[in-house]
Amino acid sequence: MRTRDFLHLTGSSLVARRMRSFLTALGIAVGIAAVVLLTSIGEGVHQFVLAEFTQFGTTLVGINPGKATTAGTSMGAFGTERPLTIEDAGALRHLPYVRAVVPFVQGNAEVEAGNRRRRTTIYGAGPQMPEAFSMKVKSGRFLPEDDPTAPRAFAVLGSKLRQELFADRSPLGQRITIGGYRYRVIGVMESKGTVLGFDLDDTVYIPAARALTLFNNESLFEIDVMYDEGTPVEKVVEGIRETLVTRHGRDDVTITTQQQMLDVLGSVLNVLTFSVAAIGGISLLVGAIGIVTIMTIAINERTNEIGLLRALGARQAQILGLFLGEAVVLAAVGGLSGLVLGTGIAWLLHAALPALPVHIPLVYVLLAEAIAVSIGLAAGVVPAYRAAQMDPVEALRAE
Repeated sequence: MRTRDFLHLTGSSLVARRMRSFLTALGIAVGIAAVVLLTSIGEGVHQFVLAEFTQFGTTLVGINPGKATTAGTSMGAFGTERPLTIEDAGALRHLPYVRAVVPFVQGNAEVEAGNRRRRTTIYGAGPQMPEAFSMKVKSGRFLPEDDPTAPRAFAVLGSKLRQELFADRSPLGQRITIGGYRYRVIGVMESKGTVLGFDLDDTVYIPAARALTLFNNESLFEIDVMYDEGTPVEKVVEGIRETLVTRHGRDDVTITTQQQMLDVLGSVLNVLTFSVAAIGGISLLVGAIGIVTIMTIAINERTNEIGLLRALGARQAQILGLFLGEAVVLAAVGGLSGLVLGTGIAWLLHAALPALPVHIPLVYVLLAEAIAVSIGLAAGVVPAYRAAQMDPVEALRAE
């Protein structure tokens, strides 16, 4: 059978049964569109979260009080005999490869300025926080290098809180009350937005030692260390551990590198992307069943045609290829339609909801089309093989 005749027979069969071909291709198209749309949203969320997480840089190490695991048992923050202190943070600043050390305390308190009040997040931090977390001061200055254990009562406002408390007035030099303690405002931060659910603009930054007093805590919530790029992270972790073991007399802290955080986060997000793709794959399975059904019906209807082709000399392999070709064409056309449909819906969703992160990776697009063709091939094998095995005499006798 010539290639031209092969293509003519395949195409004419699909065109002669337009509605059936359309519905079969539609089943695949819906499945592919679902896969593309869901994976685009999943991948968009993946990249959005990673971008949010890494905007502070990748050379950070977090130190929390207590061992995360000891002898297989979770210890948490209460698994340590000694808390993390301001002095611990000061000791870490002496490590040669450390660029910035930020003692960190977090809590919630009422902030009052004149006759305006607002309950918001309070961050107790050190003067090197803007450098460590890539933050900028819009006006005034950040917390100065005071005595770490007895700093002056200075406060720096987030941009949103500044607007809420002072409207169009300049807050610099003004007095505010935080949890009953008076502070002088010395700076306002540039807008940072919301990061992983935390609004960094609706907050106040005060010295870490005063935050410990405000929240009646003995231990810092965390110490963040920023180290020089190019320094092996294992060397940084070992230096931090040795310093704190010397001070505490035992290894009683949990040290987490930025890469460890990204690995865990990436694993969770990969599972999310895979899960939503699997949901779309259910639609592809339905489309595959549709192709099997349609091809089986087509063979039953075209028994005489098959017998005639065999009587004219068509080989079994050619009959097999003829019906496999129809199945693959249906799946490929449906796949391309699904790609266009899924991509279009994804962009429309992003246009209607700009906050919804959408990213359409090329690898998923190519993979989706390859899956569509593979499904057509797999779904058409059994019906096509059955057609190829027909006896030509018996096929010609069939009505």
